[in-house]
Amino acid sequence: MQKPQQQQIQLELKESEAEGIYSNLVMVGHSPSEIILDFARFLPGTPKARVHARIVMTPQNAKSLSKTLQENLKKYEEKHGEIKLQQGTMEQKNIGFSRAGDSEDKGKD
Repeated sequence: MQKPQQQQIQLELKESEAEGIYSNLVMVGHSPSEIILDFARFLPGTPKARVHARIVMTPQNAKSLSKTLQENLKKYEEKHGEIKLQQGTMEQKNIGFSRAGDSEDKGKD
């Protein structure tokens, strides 16, 4: 059986996107047909976190992203050592990267 040929995709990266967006907080929500990722910055001493980017994707693409992140984190740790989450960090206080729960209407304003 012949393996399907992989398509080469050229990515266009504009200067404004090449700078990247820093995020230390992500809220994840979903509906039956999409996964919503809101990337925000939380600054100590401020009452709000501002969303700087929202990514909406299909559940299939989100699962593929999850697998790709896991593979890349494994490769990173093999090269640079284990990534340790510190006690008492924002992640421990449920302020860091976490899921918003089973919100059926997240992002449906």
